[in-house]
Amino acid sequence: MTKPPLTLYLAAPRGFCAGVDRAIKIVEMALAKWGAPVYVRHEIVHNKYVVDDLRAKGAVFVEELDECPTDRPVIFSAHGVPKSVPSEAAARQMLYVDATCPLVSKVHIEAERHHENGLQIVMIGHAGHPETVGTMGQLPDGEVLLVETPADVATLAVRDAARLAFVTQTTLSVDDTAEVVAALQARFPAIVGPHKEDICYATTNRQEAVKAMAERAEAMLVVGAPNSSNSKRLVEVGARAGCAYAQLVQRATDIDWRALDGIRSMGITAGASAPEVLVNEVIDAFRARYDVTVEVIETAQETVEFKVPRVLRAPV
Repeated sequence: MTKPPLTLYLAAPRGFCAGVDRAIKIVEMALAKWGAPVYVRHEIVHNKYVVDDLRAKGAVFVEELDECPTDRPVIFSAHGVPKSVPSEAAARQMLYVDATCPLVSKVHIEAERHHENGLQIVMIGHAGHPETVGTMGQLPDGEVLLVETPADVATLAVRDAARLAFVTQTTLSVDDTAEVVAALQARFPAIVGPHKEDICYATTNRQEAVKAMAERAEAMLVVGAPNSSNSKRLVEVGARAGCAYAQLVQRATDIDWRALDGIRSMGITAGASAPEVLVNEVIDAFRARYDVTVEVIETAQETVEFKVPRVLRAPV
């Protein structure tokens, strides 16, 4: 039977960013150096496939440090942790490796510098997300106030409107964040922003590729996990850019084929914690049902790499 034609638009860049790649390497190198088990506090990155793969190699994922024995290494996830976590690990004389993305660490350093200068911090982020929890946990209680929307800004109670700074979660929607920043600057004209935008290059690049792809595709799938902030933002960006159907899928088995009946063009991208093997799995699923032509929509090229911690590097 003849398959219907389908143009698959493939976003570039997509998938793993430098911070995710580094975090996964840290777990793999720790297993190679110290053997299994190696403990990881929280999912190293938000992707079930990646976590399951590392678990099969000997990583044990826990939510809190008290679930870890003191005689095995523990790794902190790419999202970052409150200062209390490494302090507790040190107090228990544990061997730990911090896999926090360097761009998240940059936000931590910014917040600390503003605090040292006597400023109260406003963080734009999602309540409960581990990156937000980690960033707010760099400073004493009350020194970082959280806002998610312009409406939150309107009701924000601050210590001194003339002594404020703001930072953001690195995986937010660029457009949504700009609206919150504008609200902050309108209400608090003296507020100090970051020297360089906190939303990371990978988040920005993936969102720009989705916007370009949304102009051509009737429907769009984002490969990523439901607890991945940057993946969920890609779905929102695609819908806002005019794509009539934008959905998040973890695997090819999650695709709702009935919803895609009759389409002739399809966009595919992946969140920063989704491996390319899952993208290929989705493409293969379409090839099984359609006569597929693949067209890459490239809006940027990425060459960023982050070094792993010194404790895991081979001796020179």
